[in-house]
Amino acid sequence: MMASSHLFLSILFINTFLSIFTLCQSTVPPSETFKFVNQGEFGPYIVEYDGNYRALSLFTSPFQLCFYNVTPNAFILALRMATLKSESLFRWVWQANLANPVRENATVTFGRDGNLVLADPDGHVAWQTGTANKGVVGLKLLSNGNLVLHDSRGRFVWQSFDYPTDTLLVGQVLRPSGPTKLISRLSDRDRSNGPYSLVLEPKRLALYYNNLLYYSSVEAFEVGKGSLASVTFAGATDTDQGNATELTLDFTVSNSTSGGSLILARPKYNATLSFLRLGQDGNLKIYTFDDYVFWGAWEMTYALFSRNERLSECRLPKRCGSFGLCEDNQCVACPSPKGLLGWSSSCLPPKIPTCNGGRNVDYYKVVGVEHFLNQQYSEGKGPMKMVDCRDRCSNDCKCVGFFYREESSKCLTVPVLDTLIKVDNSSHVVFIKISK
Repeated sequence: MMASSHLFLSILFINTFLSIFTLCQSTVPPSETFKFVNQGEFGPYIVEYDGNYRALSLFTSPFQLCFYNVTPNAFILALRMATLKSESLFRWVWQANLANPVRENATVTFGRDGNLVLADPDGHVAWQTGTANKGVVGLKLLSNGNLVLHDSRGRFVWQSFDYPTDTLLVGQVLRPSGPTKLISRLSDRDRSNGPYSLVLEPKRLALYYNNLLYYSSVEAFEVGKGSLASVTFAGATDTDQGNATELTLDFTVSNSTSGGSLILARPKYNATLSFLRLGQDGNLKIYTFDDYVFWGAWEMTYALFSRNERLSECRLPKRCGSFGLCEDNQCVACPSPKGLLGWSSSCLPPKIPTCNGGRNVDYYKVVGVEHFLNQQYSEGKGPMKMVDCRDRCSNDCKCVGFFYREESSKCLTVPVLDTLIKVDNSSHVVFIKISK
């Protein structure tokens, strides 16, 4: 019996050693390696963010790897989505080095060691997959837009789907941990991260404006006693036509076989060529591509905050810029100590005085409003008296105003005002901090 155990352990050790040895010895065949240089003429078609681009030969319709820039000599390695025959706007659906652009004559290299490396002309590495000597034998751009490095058994050692920027493609997954969250862009021409993020948490899919929650999917996902393990942006396939006819969020629950789907959209054509994007305004939208349309092939097929849906655009934190009153999806007024004035994009909140224990502050009141936090996700603390709520804000240097619900005596102090939402309930009021 003892000899059998020793024999089994020896075989196990040998197999493990051989597997590790084989993995370490695996290399990319010379015919599969490449090196592209960022040089030459720019492409002739219109691309997202109104930039310039150079297309590389790595192409699987409708996706192609490119260098693009929106500011001089600052290039991003990215995947575009669209086809030449449609002559429609090329969309950037994955971007490798947003925070670290490269220059003219930069190179992207896939070498024998299985590492994909983006480097400036001086050799400085701007971005890499970190897969050197990890068993990678090939690189593929799949038909769903997933750029993968695989081993000899076809298993993914690295995939772009694990590193989204502001966009999810059909089949891409969000998980509660790791880098798989969406972060908005600051603007078309600014590659910096914007203030909005889409994060999968144990009980919900959440949208944040900086650290302030403005949307939660708790009412959409029935998690029960478990926790969310993943959410996939998916396309449900029609078995007769072979095309995806519905776009859904499919979720799984950890330690359980339960899960479900939330239908987002039913496009008129093949929904597989779609992406879900967290926009610069904090809205979550789906765009679907119809390859058979010559011009205008993109259609917005879903918006979380919409004039025609349950969630009003007024619930977007910056719908009315830095300050404004929103009603029926429109910016209707700029609240001031003198009353409601006409709104414009130049409407600004009052300047907060130097923090001095609340001795040099005062407030003015606006009736029948809520904060974008108030709408669903935070009534505030309490019950407490309004004077105590006022004191909480006055003594908090970061507080710019407090929202008070007179019927429940709930108090919400806020660090930003931005969009105020007009409501019918006159007992919901805001007191906006100003200099005394």
